[in-house]
Amino acid sequence: MKTKIIIKYFLVFAFIVAQFFGPEKNEGDLVSVASFIAETNPPENVIKILETTCYDCHSNKTVYPWYHNITPVNFWLASHVKDGKKHLNFSKWDEYSLKKKAHKMDELYEEVEEGEMPLASYTWTHSEANLTQEQVDAVVAWGKKAQADYKLQMNLE
Repeated sequence: MKTKIIIKYFLVFAFIVAQFFGPEKNEGDLVSVASFIAETNPPENVIKILETTCYDCHSNKTVYPWYHNITPVNFWLASHVKDGKKHLNFSKWDEYSLKKKAHKMDELYEEVEEGEMPLASYTWTHSEANLTQEQVDAVVAWGKKAQADYKLQMNLE
């Protein structure tokens, strides 16, 4: 019985100490997505969708929820952001080739159309990121147009 109490106290102590350590935050600014917006020219409703559903994990600016301050949740969130930026980072859009931009736009609208994005784990805590069919259709239409524009530019080169 005494061993169980010692283990419980140790776990509580370890949890408290862990709160003083956390991953680096993704705290750039949204100015970094300006070239992406200028280049792909999304309509105003799609810009709003991108802001509420995509940028937290796919740009250099994450708006963190209150529970991000709790370890180990903050490490889990940091892992999601890192993985999201690995697949697509709107803040680094200028660094992508035309071919890669066309491919990323294809992936973007397909993921949204198939309901793969935004992730269910994100929409659980960000209800505004639950997209209506009208919003999905708007993102898909814009994405297809932007992808076609990139493919046209590639053919002109």
